Amino acid sequence: MSATMSSVIASLILLTLAAGSARPPASTPHGYLVVANQKEHTALLVDPETRQEVAKFTVGVNGHEVTVSPDSRFAYVPIYGNSGVGKPGTDGSTIEVIDIRDRKAVSIIDLGKPLRPHAAHFGPDGMLYVSAELANALDVIDPATRKVIAEIPTGAIESHMFVISPDGKRAYTANVAAGSVSVLDLTKRSLVTVIPVAKTVQRISISPDGKHVFTHDQDAPRIAVIDTATNEVASWISIPATVYSSWPTPDGHKLIASSPSGKLFVIDLASSKVDASFDIPKATGEVLVRPDGKFAFVSCPQAGTIEIFDIAANKLLQPTTLTQGVDGLAWAASN
Repeated sequence: MSATMSSVIASLILLTLAAGSARPPASTPHGYLVVANQKEHTALLVDPETRQEVAKFTVGVNGHEVTVSPDSRFAYVPIYGNSGVGKPGTDGSTIEVIDIRDRKAVSIIDLGKPLRPHAAHFGPDGMLYVSAELANALDVIDPATRKVIAEIPTGAIESHMFVISPDGKRAYTANVAAGSVSVLDLTKRSLVTVIPVAKTVQRISISPDGKHVFTHDQDAPRIAVIDTATNEVASWISIPATVYSSWPTPDGHKLIASSPSGKLFVIDLASSKVDASFDIPKATGEVLVRPDGKFAFVSCPQAGTIEIFDIAANKLLQPTTLTQGVDGLAWAASN
């Protein structure tokens, strides 16, 4: 081979390598935030990367929370009514169903009576569970027929929020004015026990291994840690200000908690100590950690923002600015 030909081949190899290095990195899994805006009576589809609203759906008065089906096809928005928990107002009795892929409302599930349905989650059994606040119960809905098939009593008033254990055997409800947590057997669809916690609690979260449940004392700056093996408050996490909402990271190492005082706390669960705190708007909405554990999203209804926290970098990023009333959050994988 001549020297000239060798030089040409070498140049072509270098050009090929250079072109390869200029290619964009392989795409990462993408998804959308689904946001319930109770003031606007809407559900929003938000791209967390561009921080832009990509779709808006009008729902009833008022949808506080939202959940997404396991296949990320449908969003479900319980219609609570125009009141706050424990306050007078209208009593919702429906759940609105939105087709995320086709970007349209497709159905309304009628619960049959005024219930103030609030939180909603899918269990591993594929059933949709919704807190039926006025009935002191969780309703069990078959998403295939969109019918209520059972009602599980909580044994307490104002069962507002709840979580489901990873194995799908238990649910735990935060009973606001009762200041307690109810433990429900989802297999037998029965009440197991009611755990006294404080005078008033708000919201609830569960560790990825299902061993601990966290709920938040609204009259003192502390978080209750419930041992799910004993169904008792095992310990308390002291914090600088009361917390409204929390969510553990998927590795179980940290708890991301938001406060009405305008703080975001990062809590080390091994030591039960606050590792870091950040200034955010008054946060009486929800905390949601992305399934891959990279980011936490915090809804701030009064400010109309979704705060974005980079968990690995331990820093706040530029928020998503929407409108006042943003509240419940859910994650939908892109289809």
